[in-house]
Amino acid sequence: MPSYRVEKVASLIKEELSLIFLHKIQDPNLSIITVTNIKMSPDLRHTKVYLSVYDKDKRQEVLDKVNELKSWIRTQLAGRIQIRFVPELDFYIDDTLDYVERIEGIIKKIHENDNKKNIE
Repeated sequence: MPSYRVEKVASLIKEELSLIFLHKIQDPNLSIITVTNIKMSPDLRHTKVYLSVYDKDKRQEVLDKVNELKSWIRTQLAGRIQIRFVPELDFYIDDTLDYVERIEGIIKKIHENDNKKNIE
C-alpha cells in the first residue's frame, strides 16, 4: 500500500500534468488527452502516467507525440512543483474505458436476448 507521501505527490503530479496538457501544449491533437491515473515508485523517482485519448484511432499517434515531448513535459513539471527530484515519466494509454464498453455491450446483448425470449 502506497504511503501518504507517495499518494500526495502522485495527486499533485496528476493535477499539474493535466494543466500542462491543457494550457502549455499547443498541438491540437494533444488537447484531447486526460490524465487518468498516476502510479509512483515508493522512492518517488519513477512515475507511470496513464492517459485517456478521446479519439481511439489516434491513440498511438498521441502516445508517440507525448513521448517525444517527455523531457519538455518533465521540465515544465519541475517548474510547477516543489520536490527534490522530479520523477522520470513513463506514459501509457489507459484502455479501461474499452473494457467498460465491451462489458456494457455484452450486458446489453444479454438483455436483448432476454427480451426476445419473453416476447416469444
